[in-house]
Amino acid sequence: MFEAIARFDIRFRWLIVAVWVVGVVAGIRLLPSLSDVSRTSNNQFLADSAPSQHAAGMAAPFQGHDAAATAVIVAARPDGPLTADDHAAIDRIEAAVARVPSVTQVRDQGASADGQARKALVVTDPAAAPAPGENPTVVTAIRNAFTTAAPPAGLAVHLTGPLAQTTDTAAASAQAGSNIRKFTLLFVIVLLFVVFRAALAPLVTLIPAVLSLLLAGPLIAQAGKAGMPVSTATQQLLVVLLLGAGTDYGLFLVFRIREQIRRGAAPRDALVTAMGRVGESITFSALTVIAALACLALASFGLYRGLGPALALGLAVMLAAALTLLPALLAILGRAVFWPSRPAAGQPTAGGWGRMAARIVRHPVPVLVVGMALFGALAAGLTGFTTGGFTKTTTGGTDSAAGTGVLAVHFPTGSNPDSLLLHFSTPIWDHPTSLDTAGRHLASAPDLHTVTGPLNPNGTPLSADDLTSLHTRLGPAQNLPAAPPAGTPVSGSVYQAYRATAQFITADGHTVRFYALPAAGTLGSHPAIAATPTLRATLTDAARAADADDSGVASQDAAAYDIGHDSTTDLHTIVPLVLAVIAVLLAVLLRSLIAPLYLIVTVGLSYLATLGFAAIVFVHLGGADGVLFLIPILLFVFAMALGADYNILLMSRIREEAHTHPLREALTRAITHTGGTITSAGLILAGTFTVLDTFFVRTLLVPSCAVLLGRLNWWPSTLSRTTAGHTPPPTGPTTAPPAGSTPPPTTAGTP
Repeated sequence: MFEAIARFDIRFRWLIVAVWVVGVVAGIRLLPSLSDVSRTSNNQFLADSAPSQHAAGMAAPFQGHDAAATAVIVAARPDGPLTADDHAAIDRIEAAVARVPSVTQVRDQGASADGQARKALVVTDPAAAPAPGENPTVVTAIRNAFTTAAPPAGLAVHLTGPLAQTTDTAAASAQAGSNIRKFTLLFVIVLLFVVFRAALAPLVTLIPAVLSLLLAGPLIAQAGKAGMPVSTATQQLLVVLLLGAGTDYGLFLVFRIREQIRRGAAPRDALVTAMGRVGESITFSALTVIAALACLALASFGLYRGLGPALALGLAVMLAAALTLLPALLAILGRAVFWPSRPAAGQPTAGGWGRMAARIVRHPVPVLVVGMALFGALAAGLTGFTTGGFTKTTTGGTDSAAGTGVLAVHFPTGSNPDSLLLHFSTPIWDHPTSLDTAGRHLASAPDLHTVTGPLNPNGTPLSADDLTSLHTRLGPAQNLPAAPPAGTPVSGSVYQAYRATAQFITADGHTVRFYALPAAGTLGSHPAIAATPTLRATLTDAARAADADDSGVASQDAAAYDIGHDSTTDLHTIVPLVLAVIAVLLAVLLRSLIAPLYLIVTVGLSYLATLGFAAIVFVHLGGADGVLFLIPILLFVFAMALGADYNILLMSRIREEAHTHPLREALTRAITHTGGTITSAGLILAGTFTVLDTFFVRTLLVPSCAVLLGRLNWWPSTLSRTTAGHTPPPTGPTTAPPAGSTPPPTTAGTP
């Protein structure tokens, strides 16, 4: 089959190249950009049924229907209380911001208790945002409005809150992503030149990967438009996946072509033979990764559910390029692809891997023991393993970061506190004592401190009766202007205190909010996140005592807890499924039920070792609060699936050689011929995924297991019951050299 594909590629080589170029250009011009549909907030990937999302829905009346589309204006004077001119300037700023297109409301939230700062909530139209949670056009226009309002000297005005933070972070992430792509491409190019020691081979290997990347992005974006969740992680992982896998496939094919040329084959005959040998390995390698990624579609966390199919789609494009575009380019260039070297018949077909292979064959047990001990030591780094990075932090040096700092100083529970929400079936004005009851329960809870609510909105205490009376006399707090109108029947301090209750009681009186800080630790810390279930239980008790019919905790900590819970649940669900899928594919390829078992075990051990190494470097030595929560499941999928690439290449070659040689000799020949390919591909994969385990697993552990199991490797196929030299000729192509050629040496030369 794959030889037929190669002949087709050779015959229509120019047409294939033209179709790919035209297809890529058309995709870029006609389909949306991947960055246009990417989501930047992890919270957006939680299911609506998640407790934190339910609570966010309860908080919507305070922030608009989409909290991610809100921002906070904070103005402060660091050297003293705000002056009358400052307040007038803030009024002008709020009025100017209200006129910005896509801003639907500006809601003043009053001054701080120390009188040095004042803040306002800005609600924008989420439909006008180019991407969920970010809108650089509106954010820039709001900040420009600050200048046009001409604030007095010494008054600092910042825009922070979800919309501003996400927009600033997205801009910084875009720059970082661009740098990652540039570095990855440069690293791969340099390494390919070192590996091939040729001018054109690295470019021919990279061109299919680059064109696949350019085409896959718009295709994934189109799927995103159709409803598939797409995150910024998709953009970054797509680059390293396609460059890593694409160069692997190129190495597999180009190295085998060079080997066949050195056996005496003409370049095009070598291409046909090489495709017949490694085409199946490339296809099964890609299908393994695609199947593993497709398993993520069953995840409950939306980020995983979209990331898996998106990357699987990208790899499917890469596989198509590897089977069509890559052979077409190699057919066009022929022997020139290896220039300035000149591979010719009689040259060594492999490097110095034969000596290592011979040692492994002679001493499989010590090699296996040492390898297992090494990987076991690295896996020990998982002791005390924790995950982090659940919430998106504000990028330092940005205006939103400065605003967050001002909020933390002047509004201790206003920078980003936990929002404790209670819903009542009747307006709170009909039973104001419920506020006293709920407030007492929360204030006395040992897991909370600095509780702020409608009875102490800005440092000025109000009683429940006072609140009811003020509502009757002044109307809803949301409708009051910043300054008391002439003839207001209450003092200025009481007026401002009641006006500040707008952020704690909705206009209809059905929903009440309290701000609080967790006693377990600072916001965003592991202790604070882990305390979420306890905090929810405390709020449930307060709701029951106050006769509320619903309650919820809306905060970054609560969302982080739900993200961690969902991602851990998905890991436990998807791991066995991915293992089963990969095992089935390996069994089909190798026609064996035994070999897939230890291949899965060895790759699984490398996964644990790599994750343990990451924990040692970043947590135990680096002092990080945990490994990014995305890493365990993504590393598992990539380590198991991409790691299987090299197992497939090696075991396919061992099986191929085992048809005509005893197993130990077949294994030696297989390592001799594939060792350089695997190591080169592993180095490239290490540069793109930072996973340096391919050498130990594929060239030490797997061969040791194969030697110890002998022909049991191939059970139940006929190869497990026969000996070399008495096996019927294989149905596919063999490695025998062309008629009349000289058998090449196998232990010297370049890899």
